[in-house]
Amino acid sequence: MKPLDYREIDGGLPFYMLVGAIGVFVLAALGAAFYMEHNGHWVTGMSNQIVWGTPHVFAVFLIVAASGALNVASISSVFGKTPYKPLARLSGLLAITLLVGGLAVLVLDLGHPDRLIVAMTYYNFKSIFAWNIMLYTGFMGIVAVYLWMMMERKMNDYTRVAGMAAFIWRLVLTTGTGSIFGFLVARQAYDAAIMAPMFIIMSFSFGLAIFILVLMGLYNWSKRPLGDTILFRLKNLLGVFVAAVLYFVLAYHLTNLYGTENHGVERFLLVDGGVYTSLFWIVQIGLGSLLPLALLYGPAGKSRLWIGIACLLIIIGGLAQMYVIIIGGQAYPMEMFPGKEVSSSFFDGVIASYTPSLPEFVLGIGGVALALAATVVGTRVLRFLPVSLADEQVDPHHVATDAA
Repeated sequence: MKPLDYREIDGGLPFYMLVGAIGVFVLAALGAAFYMEHNGHWVTGMSNQIVWGTPHVFAVFLIVAASGALNVASISSVFGKTPYKPLARLSGLLAITLLVGGLAVLVLDLGHPDRLIVAMTYYNFKSIFAWNIMLYTGFMGIVAVYLWMMMERKMNDYTRVAGMAAFIWRLVLTTGTGSIFGFLVARQAYDAAIMAPMFIIMSFSFGLAIFILVLMGLYNWSKRPLGDTILFRLKNLLGVFVAAVLYFVLAYHLTNLYGTENHGVERFLLVDGGVYTSLFWIVQIGLGSLLPLALLYGPAGKSRLWIGIACLLIIIGGLAQMYVIIIGGQAYPMEMFPGKEVSSSFFDGVIASYTPSLPEFVLGIGGVALALAATVVGTRVLRFLPVSLADEQVDPHHVATDAA
């Protein structure tokens, strides 16, 4: 590859208009958080049965995607795939901003954000939540050091070591996030060891889909050349990750169906769950998995528009998957006495109802907007993007053909 010239994106009125437009969603999210904090969580769709609502869907999705967004940098540094090296800086930046967006939603949805200080100063090491606080903050610190070593010429020799540390940490982080659900034995839809590896491969898919969309958007907006070679590499890799997520989802449900005790929750999610069943089959499997695979590997995969649409569908399917896992898993009643029918005035044995409220949805969208705003500002302030990713710049075979 030819030497790359990294430059900040241009400022001016278009930049401030873009940041201002994204900032509107961030301000709306702050307003929604204040509304829920001031009036209490009864104004949301949450209840004593559904304690993790739509904001948690967005928060967990962003946190998982943050780990996956670093995948491009890991492929470059850890596995020595030089074609991905020009994208490594943006990969690290997006990993940090997505995590910040997800954690912002999580903190503002606590009801009492000030109590986060208690969680940061008093640790219960038997709790996976306590582990995750250290994993999240550690991830941002390690990726920041990783970026510094990539961007500081004198530290380039240590990039591989930092990349390996970030790679291992992100695997541990996503394992911890998946284990939140895998360790909850009280919920039949959660209690499964496969949750941890499934969340890891979900992070690869969601993070890369977001990365491709952001990459295409930034280069199109800044009018910088983006060649087909590197873009098609990314979309082919994305297809592999989407297929892997499908495999893990299949393995998860088949494993549950093997045990008679799980037939009730599986029937609820796959057949009788109403909105959860529709989201699973139509949005997660159909629109979010099978259709993107057809677009990425079919004739449409040569069109940038259809690649972008496929990435957007994968993101929508990922949100649907998180909704089914997080909220659908809570909606199914806990098995208090196996083999017995249970009913009481406390909704025991009853499918919990939940309808997302507007403030919840606005808060979740605000987390996405915060991540995008931080990414755009970061590329304006520091040199994260190469001036050109044209084929003749990044593809040695293309140069050899021209020379011949």
